[in-house]
Amino acid sequence: MERSRPLPSRRRLLAGAALAAASSALLPVARAGAQAQAVDYPPAEWQPASSSNYTASSRPVSYPLDYVIIHVTQETYATTLSIFQNPQKKVSAHYVVRSSDGHVAQCVREKDIAWHAGNWDYNTRSIGIEHEGWVDQPAYFTNALYEQSARLTAAICDRFGIPKDRAHILGHYEVPGTDHTDPGPNWDWVRYIRLVNFA
Repeated sequence: MERSRPLPSRRRLLAGAALAAASSALLPVARAGAQAQAVDYPPAEWQPASSSNYTASSRPVSYPLDYVIIHVTQETYATTLSIFQNPQKKVSAHYVVRSSDGHVAQCVREKDIAWHAGNWDYNTRSIGIEHEGWVDQPAYFTNALYEQSARLTAAICDRFGIPKDRAHILGHYEVPGTDHTDPGPNWDWVRYIRLVNFA
């Protein structure tokens, strides 16, 4: 039969409780908006893509960041997010911009490689931004979408030293080997680059 251990004294119990209280007071308080700390662009909402749909990395250490690639979803905002969250789809972008109000969701951290360009070399060296809409429906390219996207692109360019010009802010159709046409002929590149430079 095992001998029972002596119970701790009242003084030891109180000292332990005081120590626990003091150490918990030193810890940072969890905030309701703590999830927002996961984003690289503070105005964005975190809507994570499935980890099956991108490659974890440590950019710009592992790969330099040279481009921002502009896409159009050919889907609604909500459907695009659900596609990125579906592990069977094998596609993602770093950001999605909603047409109606320019709301930005971040789906992949900028350090990681989103699967958006259809070209591994460009995926490794770019940030992909999807825009809600269809290439043949210019009404989706609202003032809010252009303005909020331009602010996002300007922030990315500033963070990584990417020039704010058409040689470095590309349409998906300009990626070598792609069969995509987005953002299409209705995307106003002159306006967009001007907004990026004045953001």
